[in-house]
Amino acid sequence: MSRSALATSAIRDAAPLFAALGDQTRLQVLARLCADGPDSIAGLSEHAHVTRQAITKHLEVLAGAGLVVGKREGREHIWSFVPERFDDAKGYLDRISAQWDNALARLAKLVEEDD
Repeated sequence: MSRSALATSAIRDAAPLFAALGDQTRLQVLARLCADGPDSIAGLSEHAHVTRQAITKHLEVLAGAGLVVGKREGREHIWSFVPERFDDAKGYLDRISAQWDNALARLAKLVEEDD
């Protein structure tokens, strides 16, 4: 696989992840799941400023991005954070950061050569 195809594939994989993280309510839901552990929709909506239906839709987006997973326990649906997917986001940001560092180093070298 070529480097550009790999980059395109990585971007295609990362886009839903970052889109899911780009909403305040979803970030609050993730923060609760990280801090308090698995919880039901009722529990997650308890202190939220949105309805249970809205929490459900946000959880579906997070699940689509691979950040949470839900399972049935009796009549409830229990949701858990998936830390591996968050590690993917960190890895992607680390690659972007390294690219910027390389670009800045090349720029600094050019500037120093002109002096």
